[in-house]
Amino acid sequence: MKEILHLINEMSPYLLLGFLIAGLMHAFVPGKYYTKYLSGNNLRSVINAALLGIPLPLCSCGVIPTAISLRKEGASRGAVISFLIATPQTGVDSIAATYSLMGLPFALTRPIVALITAIFGGQLVNKTVNASDEELSTEDEHEEEDYHCCHHDHDEDTCTHHHDHNSEEHCHCHHAEVNSDMGVLAKLRIALQYAFVDMVEDIGKWLVVGLVVAALITILVPDKFFAIFAGNTWLSILLVLAISIPMYICATGSIPIAVAMMIKGLTPGAALVMLMAGPAANMASILIIHHQLGMKTLIAYLSAIIGGAILFGIGIDYLLPREWFTSGLTHMEHASDTGSYFEWGCTVLLTCLLINALAVKKHSHHCHHEE
Repeated sequence: MKEILHLINEMSPYLLLGFLIAGLMHAFVPGKYYTKYLSGNNLRSVINAALLGIPLPLCSCGVIPTAISLRKEGASRGAVISFLIATPQTGVDSIAATYSLMGLPFALTRPIVALITAIFGGQLVNKTVNASDEELSTEDEHEEEDYHCCHHDHDEDTCTHHHDHNSEEHCHCHHAEVNSDMGVLAKLRIALQYAFVDMVEDIGKWLVVGLVVAALITILVPDKFFAIFAGNTWLSILLVLAISIPMYICATGSIPIAVAMMIKGLTPGAALVMLMAGPAANMASILIIHHQLGMKTLIAYLSAIIGGAILFGIGIDYLLPREWFTSGLTHMEHASDTGSYFEWGCTVLLTCLLINALAVKKHSHHCHHEE
């Protein structure tokens, strides 16, 4: 457990910094800017969507309603897929946490890979999906509205339910409006609320899941299990792909799992596959993309993620020095349970925020379903 405790201490200051940056982006960058440059069935909109998605700290669950919102506001299907691929793979919070735990090479590689795979996936959609497939049915649009309303996105605070006279359930979302008339203090208040309550609530559960899985791998999985995969790029990548594609994990939560796998002997390329495919694809997003955007779009989406993961995983293992990606793990393997007062303070603060966010989420879920 010393490795896990050290991992948490190393990660907590960067997570808090990432949350703060995310809150400032939310409060001070106008929401209309995000959709202005995403219309058009062309390469430019795909690149813009990828560049937009990379810094946004949205997890696998939060990116779906946000992408649907972009689609409804005029974003092309290729741009939406580009956004769906780039956004969950990385974000300002996960980039900072990746740097703290896995070193600068992984921190730089992660957003570059996300950008390239997102552009490829978006352009693949533009080239393979016919214009007639672009039109959504009225029924699908209505379902999109319901899905968007009842889930979190980057502008949403709460979503409450009530029953009308016909006993049909409806939901009404209350947005934290950010406009140019607000003063700096008001925007800062919204930024802090979004950073340390909403964001922590959105990814807190999956961060805890990632830490628990990493602990279980470290403690329970014997080294002999990974012996046949150690140093074998193809076997390592195929193993991680089989695990990560259906897994539901956020970009930050995937980091401790990737670290634990590398400590057990898997290759850096396989760790990158976990960092890519784990957050970018899961059964929930697969089903929703198939239902809302069609089979052709889903095939392009999965092709970009799986193909990109294999290609870049092999590239890291065969073309780049292994020491670049493993030197940061040396101190993890021999970590003690000590840390600086600053790290422990950040860990305590992060723990309090997680407890608060999970308690707020549980209370909110209970209240929203009262009749």
